[in-house]
Amino acid sequence: MLPTDVRDTAEYEAVHGYLLRSHEPAFGRPAALSEPHTSPDGRRIVVTGAVLDKLAGVPRTAVYAVEDGELRAITSGTASARYPRVSPDGRTLAFLSDRAQPGRFQLHLLHEGRMSEAEAAPAVPGTVEYAHWSPDGTRLLLGVAGLGADLSGGQGARKNVAQDGGLPEWHPAIDTGPGEASWRSLWLYTVATGELSRVSPEGMNCWEAGWCGPSRLAAVTSDAPAEDDWYGAVLTLIELGTGECRELLRSDVQLGWPAGSPDGRYVGVVEAVCSDRWLVAGELSVIDLRTGTRSAIDTAGTDVTCLQWLDADRLGYLGQRHLDSVAAIADVPHGKVTEVFSTGLSCGGLFYPEGTFTADGGVLVVQSAYRLPPRLALVAAGSERVLASTSHPGTDFLLSTCGNAEAVTWNSRDGLEIEGILCTPPGDGPHPLVVNVHGGPVWAYRDTWSMHAPYVPLLVSRGYAVFHPNPRGSGGRGQEFAGAVVGDMGGADALDILSGIDALVERGLADPDRIGLIGGSYGGFMSSWLVTQDQRFAASVPTAPVTDWCSQTFTSNIGGWGLAFLQADRDAPGAPAQDRSPVLHAGKVRTPCLNVAGAKDLCTPAGQAQEFHQALLAHGVESVLAVYPLEGHGIRMYPALTDYLTRVVMWFDRHMPARAGR
Repeated sequence: MLPTDVRDTAEYEAVHGYLLRSHEPAFGRPAALSEPHTSPDGRRIVVTGAVLDKLAGVPRTAVYAVEDGELRAITSGTASARYPRVSPDGRTLAFLSDRAQPGRFQLHLLHEGRMSEAEAAPAVPGTVEYAHWSPDGTRLLLGVAGLGADLSGGQGARKNVAQDGGLPEWHPAIDTGPGEASWRSLWLYTVATGELSRVSPEGMNCWEAGWCGPSRLAAVTSDAPAEDDWYGAVLTLIELGTGECRELLRSDVQLGWPAGSPDGRYVGVVEAVCSDRWLVAGELSVIDLRTGTRSAIDTAGTDVTCLQWLDADRLGYLGQRHLDSVAAIADVPHGKVTEVFSTGLSCGGLFYPEGTFTADGGVLVVQSAYRLPPRLALVAAGSERVLASTSHPGTDFLLSTCGNAEAVTWNSRDGLEIEGILCTPPGDGPHPLVVNVHGGPVWAYRDTWSMHAPYVPLLVSRGYAVFHPNPRGSGGRGQEFAGAVVGDMGGADALDILSGIDALVERGLADPDRIGLIGGSYGGFMSSWLVTQDQRFAASVPTAPVTDWCSQTFTSNIGGWGLAFLQADRDAPGAPAQDRSPVLHAGKVRTPCLNVAGAKDLCTPAGQAQEFHQALLAHGVESVLAVYPLEGHGIRMYPALTDYLTRVVMWFDRHMPARAGR
């Protein structure tokens, strides 16, 4: 059994040293890039950088400009700044900063040619999540979340900004349901006058929005602010002059990335079956507001994840197609699509491809791959210019230890071809294999730096191969493929993963006696579920899992989503809510499990990991429960992250050692 406190172990010292060698050379510098933006002419380029000053807490963020191949910090200090947006004329930079109150972001402006600190706009009652310039550059649209609003699963699934109200430690936590601080609203800031005004009506929750010409907004809205309400949100047109709101589109699936043309004629939107807010990857439609018609854009199999109008006729988009990142421009009036690039490199942020288009059709993106540290590049048809890189001695160290990554395919048991990425240490197989199941379930792996999980290169450096399958239900393969998981979570997608393991064993890449599981969120569910269905696994680390769909319904902020994706009646005996709950199959488990959760997780509460842990113990199965008191959905903060990584390494080393003598 692992020690309760691992800080005095040799493994903790080794992991801490590994993390220091990886990050210390970049302390105070950007190590990850996101939210790239550029002026239409491509001359002014900015990006958000994640910065660690030491191995403590979470990275702060800062805004950087590209100058002579280097990233120059525009913002400084210990506060965070993010979401930089250059005005259409290139002369003013808008960004968000929490310098007044940690975690509460407000709008700030930097004007070209003025030697001064950034100008703070009047504060809004909440925190600003995004800001968009109007087509004429005179106003900014602000998406504002109340301080009590929920964050999405990908953001940590906790309350927006912690508010203790000065209450004593013994005071109970009180929940009366969604309140006034739970809503999201839209505000306008006029640059010339400094005027700030709310433009969305009371009783309308605005999840995201964009301009539609100079006097209208296109927004994804619902009548209530709970996270579960997003799944039934509609596309709404808001008239700024009159306040009139008109529903444009209601879908059987989810809606995202609303974007109106600068002349106000068209609205682009993505329709997709989704498991998480902000993880929208699907079919692109354009609504002609003059005629009321809606047209589907043929994206050649690309699941669209980002939209931007270049002018009144051209709509740029990025997305994922299989394992590739794709960018293209649709000439809407003529129905013609021109692809800018398709690449195996990851282009964009943590979840899906994103970027910014220039007026001449170039695309500013953050590129990375498992063996390519994040870099900023401007890509046009037939050309590519690398603008800046985050490479440093720490990334050189990682590259010397992280092995290689390659795309793999295999046929599932019904013959359907499935894709994934396999990271391997040096040398020939068979290797001990850790299967890393992604969250969602509607998400997808791409070839990204460290696979966006610090335990991946760490495990590879210790001799493990790490397998990243994209089973049915994943993005990048069209809506039929993504929708195949609805009503069948833990069914055919589980068989896709098991078939992938079989294929790697048959190819001599994986040792059948040393197969492990790890994953977070839906990957946590699958890491709990698969050990109830197959006894081949030597160890498993379910993180932020769902293990009981019935209790999940009453404790999660997205319990309704779970029932919808199961297509289940919670109370019907033998229904999927019970049949697909790992906790009710714990008697079949023989695999030792390290169950991990965050105490502040709203979407997969810590009780889910606890239920499975106690069920395993009741059946005589080795189990450990680790609940991190300050974490939400996933382990993100140092030193908790160091502790988590140490426990992961120790768990696999104990039950399926990669090297003799461990």
